[in-house]
Amino acid sequence: MSLETGRDKGTLTLAFITGLAINGSFSVLFSAIVPFSVFPLIVLGLSAWYLHQRYLNRSMPEGMPGLVAAFFLLGILIYSALIRAQYPEIGSNLIPGVLLVVVVFWIVTKWRAAR
Repeated sequence: MSLETGRDKGTLTLAFITGLAINGSFSVLFSAIVPFSVFPLIVLGLSAWYLHQRYLNRSMPEGMPGLVAAFFLLGILIYSALIRAQYPEIGSNLIPGVLLVVVVFWIVTKWRAAR
């Protein structure tokens, strides 16, 4: 599996942005502490649509779907840790922070194994 092409890195970036946007949209819609903004909803719609178009029009190399899911989870966890650091009354960011480190190490090992 070679992850050196721009389209593969673009897919990983889109998955990361979609993860950020889905957690941001959930926060602005269902958390009274986080102020409402329409931008996470717009970003979620556009990034999910474009990621779906990439999935329909291009084939993924072997092992790529696992990395895409990991980058999606990474986006969710980063946003959760950052929003909990900004608004401590939501709760501790210990669990998202620990999970974030685990996912980053898993991505690094898979990335090195792919080379």
